[in-house]
Amino acid sequence: MYDFRSDTVTQPTAAMRQAMATAPVGDDVYGDDPTVAALEQQAAQMSGFEAALFTSSGTQANLLALLAHCGRGDEYICGQQAHNYKYEGGGAAVLGSIQPQPLANNDDGTISLADIEAAIKPDDIHFAQTRLISLENTIGGKVLPLEYMAQVQQLAFEKGLKLHLDGARVFNACAELGVPLADIAQHFDSFTICLSKGLAAPVGSLLVGDELLIAKARRWRKMLGGGMRQAGIIAAAGQLALSEQPSRLIEDHHHAQLLAQGLNKLNQVELQYSATNMVFATFNHVDLQALEQHLLNDEIKVSIAKQMRLVLHKDIDKAGVEKLLSSLAAFEGKVN
Repeated sequence: MYDFRSDTVTQPTAAMRQAMATAPVGDDVYGDDPTVAALEQQAAQMSGFEAALFTSSGTQANLLALLAHCGRGDEYICGQQAHNYKYEGGGAAVLGSIQPQPLANNDDGTISLADIEAAIKPDDIHFAQTRLISLENTIGGKVLPLEYMAQVQQLAFEKGLKLHLDGARVFNACAELGVPLADIAQHFDSFTICLSKGLAAPVGSLLVGDELLIAKARRWRKMLGGGMRQAGIIAAAGQLALSEQPSRLIEDHHHAQLLAQGLNKLNQVELQYSATNMVFATFNHVDLQALEQHLLNDEIKVSIAKQMRLVLHKDIDKAGVEKLLSSLAAFEGKVN
């Protein structure tokens, strides 16, 4: 079965399964799980930061960052398409009483510097206090340029704000830009890494920041029920996700380009765009339920929608791309 729904469906490697089976463990709430500690140190060192915190998910990691940076009645600025605004259940508002100020994302995923500056609230009791700017890289597969991140960092510094990065797929950005993680991380006060998307670990994300921020986030993690005990069993897979998987992400980008080229040749498909490991396409005049069943019959899974997001990852090779294109072509021929 080839699964194009997301890179969250990746299966752990054989080496990850072996590492999980043999990982030395302790009680991470007491701070004595050696494998968790090693993973957190590994992430901090890779990014040039002081500390990191292992969390259960990217949603939790982003929420902890927002709670650590902001207080009740504070505000963070983000994009309309930001995951921590649109797809995380309103957690910052519900659990932290933190107000999001979403702004329009440009076609390239950036937010206009002028829009960000205009949205920063004055020091006035009528307004929530702006504390944080949050970016996402990649966003919808699109990579934010290094120069743009530096410009937002300068704006944040001038306005006395902190800057957070939802870096769930930050290693895809690294692969596309051809830079190490530290080259992106240097522009932010905190950032997240998802281990269970393209990096293929079965579970977990990391929040990276300075020691004070991570100490605050660790306390919030405990309050939210996120304290884990013998978590080294899953942290062991995370170590291999960081050490072995980033270098192969460029393969997923190449397969996405091959898929985009093939979709362009089909009559009932309108390619929207392809970026890093994602391809977005609109299927016109198509019975989507019939298409979904046709693909399932060919052992292919997709997230069915008029505008479809197709995601490439380690478990989809060139043969998987060709099989999807062949199946789509057969469906097109059947309905015409």
